[in-house]
Amino acid sequence: MEITGKTAMVTGANRSLGRQLAAQLRDRGARVGQAGRTASGGSMESTQTAESSPSRASARALPRLSRRTGFWAIAFSFLAVAAFSTAPSSLYGLYEQQEHLSSLTITIVYAVYALGIVVSLLLAGHVSDWYGRRAVLLPALTVAVAAAVIFLTWRSLAGIIVARVLTGLALGAAVATATAFVTDLDAGPDGVATRRAGIVATIANIGGLALGPLIAGLLARYAGHGLTLPFIVFLALLLAAVGLVLVAPEGHPAIHPRPKYRPQRLKAPANGRSQFLAATTGVCTAFAVGGLFAGLAGTFLAGPLHQPSPALTGLTIFLTFGAGVLVQTTTTSWSARRLLAAGIVPMIAGLCLLVVSAWASPPSLALFLAAGIVAGTGIGAIIRGSLTVVISTASPDDRAGALATFFTAGYAGVSLPVIGVGIILQHLSPRLTLLIFAVAVGLVTLAAAPILVRPQKAAAPRAAAQDQLAGTTETTLADTAHAKCMDELCTAHGMPTSTPMNCRVTRSLDHASRGELD
Repeated sequence: MEITGKTAMVTGANRSLGRQLAAQLRDRGARVGQAGRTASGGSMESTQTAESSPSRASARALPRLSRRTGFWAIAFSFLAVAAFSTAPSSLYGLYEQQEHLSSLTITIVYAVYALGIVVSLLLAGHVSDWYGRRAVLLPALTVAVAAAVIFLTWRSLAGIIVARVLTGLALGAAVATATAFVTDLDAGPDGVATRRAGIVATIANIGGLALGPLIAGLLARYAGHGLTLPFIVFLALLLAAVGLVLVAPEGHPAIHPRPKYRPQRLKAPANGRSQFLAATTGVCTAFAVGGLFAGLAGTFLAGPLHQPSPALTGLTIFLTFGAGVLVQTTTTSWSARRLLAAGIVPMIAGLCLLVVSAWASPPSLALFLAAGIVAGTGIGAIIRGSLTVVISTASPDDRAGALATFFTAGYAGVSLPVIGVGIILQHLSPRLTLLIFAVAVGLVTLAAAPILVRPQKAAAPRAAAQDQLAGTTETTLADTAHAKCMDELCTAHGMPTSTPMNCRVTRSLDHASRGELD
């Protein structure tokens, strides 16, 4: 009886334990099944999402150029937008004839273009460090395309002004971003900018500024439809540039989180104020002479020289800017003092030749073209030498603001003196106007010369290193792009200036300040 009772008790316990195990197995199976269905549902949902987003898949599958090919593609895009920006300069004579615009109106049109560049440099020149190069260069090229369309479809004075403002805005953002883009794609394993990138960026920028008026002038002179065909050609080039940028590899991806937006601040360096003032005066006068040729060459050719050909206007501007390119690419090892000393004399000599060409009897076209070449060599040397002075006198904390101030002064030189010349032309003859302009610019240049060529004793080693850096980056509007990714921007990113994650140009400048550039 006792054994039977114990057996019954064990059997009941086993049955109870079996029921509990079965219940646990059922619960576990249910949970596994639910997890499987959830995973399956998630997989199906992901598949459906992927299938419902073919555009995203195609965007990811967009073929990309190699870094080497992309380097040249971005250089071409840079060249195209730079050439388009100065193309109207050789057509101003046609606008005066066909649209009955005065010389003062032409100078205002040129001045608003320069104003657009300055605004764009200060507001958008640095944002590609945050959003990526392609994300800024594509809108800049799109704005240039819109400007070309306006030139073709809106021939009134209002349309010309709008198109020139848009052109300036496009160029200001493009030169900053494209130079950084080219530098990124050609940088070495350590991320430091190469000398080739600086030279190519200079040729694309200033070479484009030189080629634009020449191409437009030749088309207007020999192909007919002078105010239509040039813009059709440049519109095609700009559209090709947009396509190339779309397939180029990204040089600098967007960063996350992005710093709070602020425009580039203007400031003067805490030390070397007199040299900084002399450098900004030098670049102001150099830009003024360049602006005179770019903005009013057609007026002077058609006036005292009786040569209204747009092809000749384009050739004059090409020779002036081309001489500057030649100087900037062949003097990369020169010190700032040597550049400035070598640039002051030819710029003043070029102004003298310009005056003589107009006052000769009869006026001399050959002297006028020679004046552009001689003055262009001086302009190129003074701009690059002045920039080197600014870089060498500014501390890392002041460098970005100092360079922004430098280029703002340069484009003030493009705008204000040229507008003054346009006003004087309303009351005086072109010959007398040229004489007044040459005397004023010559006196200002000579006044700044002693300070510009003064030896920089306090910062001589650093200045020498910065001279080498200026040789790699060259003196173009794109130096402002380099300024945007200097120490101020790295600080905004929360990174100290010595960290390897800094932007390439910042590291190049830091190395240069320590004399580490070869």
